Amino acid sequence: MAKDYYNILGVAKGASQEEIKKAYRKLAHQHHPDKSSGNEAKFKEINEAYQVLGNAEKRQQYDQFGQAFGQSGPGGAGGFSWEDFSRAGGAGPFGGGFRQQGAEFDMGDLGDIFGDLFGFGRSTGSRRSRRTARGSDIQADLTIEFRESVFGVEKTLDLYKQTLCLHCQGNGAEPGSKIETCPTCKGAGQVEQIQRTILGAMRSVGVCPACHGEGKIYSVKCKQCGGDGRVKETEKIKVKIPSGIAEGEVMRLSGKGEAGLKGSQAGDLFLNIHVEPDPEFIRKGDDIISELAVSISQAALGDKISVNTLDGEVTLKIPSGTQSGKVFRLKDKGVPHLRSRGRGDHLITVIVEIPTRLSRQQKKLFEELANTD
Repeated sequence: MAKDYYNILGVAKGASQEEIKKAYRKLAHQHHPDKSSGNEAKFKEINEAYQVLGNAEKRQQYDQFGQAFGQSGPGGAGGFSWEDFSRAGGAGPFGGGFRQQGAEFDMGDLGDIFGDLFGFGRSTGSRRSRRTARGSDIQADLTIEFRESVFGVEKTLDLYKQTLCLHCQGNGAEPGSKIETCPTCKGAGQVEQIQRTILGAMRSVGVCPACHGEGKIYSVKCKQCGGDGRVKETEKIKVKIPSGIAEGEVMRLSGKGEAGLKGSQAGDLFLNIHVEPDPEFIRKGDDIISELAVSISQAALGDKISVNTLDGEVTLKIPSGTQSGKVFRLKDKGVPHLRSRGRGDHLITVIVEIPTRLSRQQKKLFEELANTD
């Protein structure tokens, strides 16, 4: 059965490219294998779907022919499926496409896409080697105070991770050692092998295991990192938390993940933000919610009362006859908008306090008041 890539990403068939991209990022982050709750199989499936739907040309081809690839028997496409295509490594012996029921379809570089995901198929030379050696993404949790989330703050994180080896500057060679062409791949950085697939013998090109795609080796490996170009140690990272950030937001810091192999691209850091509750204020969207207790006389006769806001104290006018539950709005006294200008509002709910114990004089006055109704 053919895979429904739209269903895998949880988007409608008419979804925009931006909606597809947003759904992919959310799911990829959720199922990333580096997470304790990650799912490698699901992560690969999500990537497979996005590599097709995230490309306008490939998406058009999938919309036109994709479902037919997964059918078999009468009226189908002879049993060819997207799973078969990924196992076949893309174009293979068909020279950039394949012919099915008399029609030729050019699938472009899908072989590279599935090769990156599953480790076979056509190669793109040194670019493929570098992608393989990219550092891992990592996650971290950061808890900040309520007011820090409102106005922003700069924090310093101590992360224990793979970092660039400063002794060899990430190239894996002991400084001053002799550099030679790799004898295994003859400097190509890749080695070739033949695989048997449902479409016949397929040429597979992978990263050279001896030089890890560098095409060169060193007479003496770095004494600090053993030739890996990385060392495991604690790194201090300064993070600027923007004003208006909320509980559950995830910040992506490019290149702040683990260092890549032999100086290649580092992974990213995904920072999960947690906000401590405030004893006085509650956040709802970008609005601030609080309560103000007033006496019966203040509610009945009116008053001017000092109230706390995020910016300090302000004077709030309570009109005479104010009812319990009345909400007053202080404009632009809420949380700054995270992705736009301006601020939310501060909503203050008035609570009229009813005394539980009355003096003899107070009781007499209430009785007189009741007799005037």
